[in-house]
Amino acid sequence: MSITASQVKELREKTGVGMMECKKALEENAGDMEKAILWLRERGMSRAAKKADRVAAEGLVEVYVNDDHNAGVVLELNCETDFVSKNDDFRKFAHDCALIALKHNLNSADDLLAATMASGATVKNTLTEMIAKIGENMNVRRCTVVKAPNGLVAGYIHMGGKIGTLVALEGGTKNDALVALGKDVAMHVAAASPRYMTSEEVNKSELEQERELARKKLIEEKKPEAMIEKILEGQMKKFYKEVCLVDQAFVKDPDMNVATLVQKQGGGAKLVKFVRFHLGEGIEKKETDFAAEVAAQLKQ
Repeated sequence: MSITASQVKELREKTGVGMMECKKALEENAGDMEKAILWLRERGMSRAAKKADRVAAEGLVEVYVNDDHNAGVVLELNCETDFVSKNDDFRKFAHDCALIALKHNLNSADDLLAATMASGATVKNTLTEMIAKIGENMNVRRCTVVKAPNGLVAGYIHMGGKIGTLVALEGGTKNDALVALGKDVAMHVAAASPRYMTSEEVNKSELEQERELARKKLIEEKKPEAMIEKILEGQMKKFYKEVCLVDQAFVKDPDMNVATLVQKQGGGAKLVKFVRFHLGEGIEKKETDFAAEVAAQLKQ
């Protein structure tokens, strides 16, 4: 019999399973909704919907740079436990997603989830199947593609996938020295956590807030009013050195900043972009009393 789109939509809403799997379930059961639900449950697929509201703040940050070193991608794939983040299937899925994102220049999780994998299934449907198989909520949270058509892209992974970075250098000569420089800057970004490239990019409201806080502190310290503006100017420069990549002291040689490093070793290349993903940043993690959780399970 012919399965309608509304039937597939209804089954998907009831089970949380992907469209293709819902269509197949209905076809296998002559359009009978209840039998289709049971068919999916017998295969463990509708379990994925039950995991969807559970916090997934573990996982890994995947970084991939192409062989030409002119494009790369960084993405975050989340799960519930660190144990699952070390699962080979989980890591392969993250890598496959990175390849797809880079190939199609996808810069959002939604676009990536809608993309098609080598199997013919969408990334979203494949993820749903993994949730059912592994038994944890998972989520493709974000992805960003970085390109340097006339330069170099370099990446760095820290702490086994807890932090991932990409940097782009435009111009110069693409050689071993530039590759090494790119990796050094990518490593610096992982370690120093800059929020802006240059002082010009700093959010004006944030800068004003920082200035006002510093001003109040100076007044409380009873600094001479005539000196406050001059002191503030120095403190703002210090602030830039904390948050702006080019102004930060290079982690491997604090005697020079990143801008000087690139000027000395870049052969004319300019640092044009960086991306830094820290696993789980911004996700509110639920604190769990493990002993109490076990006791509660035993009472059920």
